[in-house]
Amino acid sequence: MDGFEATAKVIRAMESLGMKYMLVGGLSSMAYGIPRSTKDADVVLAVDQSALGKLASELGTSFELDPQGTFEMVTGTLRFHLRVPEIAFEIELFLLSDDPHDRSRFERRQKIHSQQLNTDAVIPTSEDVIVMKLRWFGIAKRGKDADDVRDVIAVQGDEVLDWDYIHHWTAIHGTRELLEEIRASIPPLD
Repeated sequence: MDGFEATAKVIRAMESLGMKYMLVGGLSSMAYGIPRSTKDADVVLAVDQSALGKLASELGTSFELDPQGTFEMVTGTLRFHLRVPEIAFEIELFLLSDDPHDRSRFERRQKIHSQQLNTDAVIPTSEDVIVMKLRWFGIAKRGKDADDVRDVIAVQGDEVLDWDYIHHWTAIHGTRELLEEIRASIPPLD
């Protein structure tokens, strides 16, 4: 089993348990941008913390759930670590927060077929991937977040993206200037 297979197994388990979820992070960026390597998977869940134990039971002994949550700094929610020790892979489980954008992107999520995972998965819209990656870059300064924003914009194109929606949230989050810098760095396609 590799990280993609582990993530697909978690998706199937969440769906069999009727959990509302959204695959975020690098895997959602890859759905709209350019495939890249990733050392983990990130999932937002609209469940009570007690449901995580049911998920761990459904997955079996190949997965280990750390029952101790940690605080996530961007949306102010709890994060739990689901590890796959056999392959040194981790799936971070974020509980859906009360953050207005977190709620908005969860409501707008959509099901797609993931080439990387070879299964259907629920992910945020391309606009919400951009908005969230900008938030992360603004706080953590991770280059991969800026690269993901650039790649999603370049692949999706100006005509596809809902710029009013993106501008609304980047104004609220204080990331509009960063967005414009990244957009300016994308060479025009001829």
